[in-house]
Amino acid sequence: MSDILEVAGRKLNSRLIIGTGKYETYEQNAKAAEAAGAEMVTVAVRRVNLTDKDKPLLVDYLDPEKYLYLPNTAGCFTAEDAIRTLRLAREAGGWELVKLEVLSDQKTLYPDMEETLRAAKLLIKEGFDVMVYCSDDPVYARKLEDAGCCAIMPLGSLIGSGLGIMNPVNIRLIVEQSSVPVIVDAGVGTASDAASAMELGCDGVLMNTAIAEAKDPILMASAMKHAVIAGREAYLAGRMPKKRYADPSSPLAGLI
Repeated sequence: MSDILEVAGRKLNSRLIIGTGKYETYEQNAKAAEAAGAEMVTVAVRRVNLTDKDKPLLVDYLDPEKYLYLPNTAGCFTAEDAIRTLRLAREAGGWELVKLEVLSDQKTLYPDMEETLRAAKLLIKEGFDVMVYCSDDPVYARKLEDAGCCAIMPLGSLIGSGLGIMNPVNIRLIVEQSSVPVIVDAGVGTASDAASAMELGCDGVLMNTAIAEAKDPILMASAMKHAVIAGREAYLAGRMPKKRYADPSSPLAGLI
């Protein structure tokens, strides 16, 4: 079955996107990406070494010809910082498909939606294709899509928390109203969380800590791969309705 994820004209077979932070080494990161079957990786432009040849380079382990790099603005707390970071990313690597996140405070790393929307509008005017990290607020999700964002990325729960999908109702509302891909970003802790996100109808899942801080990151990456596939297939299959009472698997009529 052909089931392609398309974001701003880029076509992906895998619906699992992984990060490039918190791994012990770039080599471990590369092995995890392989085990996950990922085709897109996020890159924190302010934290990951892309240009200093005197230190290990990410591109030596995750080939940009094999993986679609998604520069992000992790660590930015104002629209100006985020815009400046992505302008530098475009100059350094020619990247135009980017992930925007503007955070509100160090304790929660919750997105500042007012600043996020302002930055998104300015970046889109400059020709960027903006995938946007946001709260699970359907109202702001609609505003971001109306502004021209090519993917909406609501949090499952706080970044790095591993709490899973805390508000499935809102995630489902965002899915139902959106005409661009919806990708759960942040909060996934284990495979069942990834499957749950996909069963809600999300187009993909992005994660970093859930794999990087697992006791066995490579095995967890493999588990996440299968979870995303299973959740997607379950969503496409259409689950049975929930019922208040038992319904026998075999008909009761004609019993001996």
